[in-house]
Amino acid sequence: MHIMANTEPSWEWYRTFLNVLETGSLSAAGREMGLTQPTVGRHIEHLEAALGLKLFIRSFDGFSPTDAALELKPYAAGIAATAAALRRVASSHGTQVRGTVRLTASEVISVEVLPPILAGLKEQHPGLDIELVMSNRADDLLQREADIAVRMFKPAQDALIAKRLGNIEVGLHAHRRYLAAHGIPRSIDALAGHVLVGFDKESAYLRKIVQQFPWIARAGLAFRADSDLAQLAAIRAGFGIGFCQVALAAKDQALVHLLPRQFSIKMETWVAMHEDLRASPRCAVTFAALVEGLSAYMRSQRRPATGV
Repeated sequence: MHIMANTEPSWEWYRTFLNVLETGSLSAAGREMGLTQPTVGRHIEHLEAALGLKLFIRSFDGFSPTDAALELKPYAAGIAATAAALRRVASSHGTQVRGTVRLTASEVISVEVLPPILAGLKEQHPGLDIELVMSNRADDLLQREADIAVRMFKPAQDALIAKRLGNIEVGLHAHRRYLAAHGIPRSIDALAGHVLVGFDKESAYLRKIVQQFPWIARAGLAFRADSDLAQLAAIRAGFGIGFCQVALAAKDQALVHLLPRQFSIKMETWVAMHEDLRASPRCAVTFAALVEGLSAYMRSQRRPATGV
């Protein structure tokens, strides 16, 4: 079949285009999408013909994107996100609480806090399905990559409905096994003699924290990871002293909150969704469940600290 330039491209072609961009080969993209390699190749050929552009150059190690392909990538990603949002809305037709809600939250909140909240929500609304994206990107909701977001900063976009839940406190914690072997630090200065767990790459937010607490600087950390889950795993394993949400550590008697009067970071916590979803039953009940569950989680951080 001959595809003329300026023919309206199929959405499926854009999806294939994105997968080839991400995987670097037709075969890998085909495996990801459940398509044969020739089908993937035809999608790319059709899209190139319809757009009148060369999108990929075959290289020794796969398919290399052209400058045109790289420039088109964010627009194709936007089409894919919109198509996914359309399918979620279509799945929830009528006024019943059913269909799919796509959530986004940080790693720790996604893995350690949300599962029991979402399990309770599913029990109340069996027709509801959940998709969870672990991300802290500010534009997830505006780009329709998610319906509802849990964020540790105030959403700035006017098109969002946002509810502030309060602050989640982050403090210094260590496993009792580590403290038994290395002793309990009695001051911030004493941390210089301890093993510290923390970040790897410095973000704008972390730079502000380091300015306030210079001893957190990367050079002084013996375990460095950008994943909050990896840091938490290291603390639980007894590797050293690190940063953990107080409410989360309060659930584990083996974790000790250290120097609470000398070190504490308060993270604003918000639940937000796009205002267009205000009337959606599936999003309304999910939004309410997140507000209730996260508020209860935050109340649990009021346990008296066991450190000094």
